[in-house]
Amino acid sequence: MRIPTAVSLSALSVSLGLLSPAAHASEALAKKYACVACHQADKKLVGPAWKDIAAKYKGKLDADALAASIKKGSSGKWGAVPMPAQGHVPDADLGALATWILQSGS
Repeated sequence: MRIPTAVSLSALSVSLGLLSPAAHASEALAKKYACVACHQADKKLVGPAWKDIAAKYKGKLDADALAASIKKGSSGKWGAVPMPAQGHVPDADLGALATWILQSGS
């Protein structure tokens, strides 16, 4: 039986610790829900960088609170541009994204 190369390389990366499944999944969610249109890992676009969000809220906000903020949207936290509500994103995905974002500063 032959294992496709992409599958075997992915499994090897995870087993060697090169790519955590949670990080990969959350990056995929950020792309799926178009978060990357306004946010990047280490630089400000329309909204703040994920590492800056993690730094600002480290020890002050947990993943559930950040997920709730993403879901309802906000304004004035990062300047004049508001964060639109993301109510269409399922709660489980919001939680995964929030956890991933808060870990971006680590």
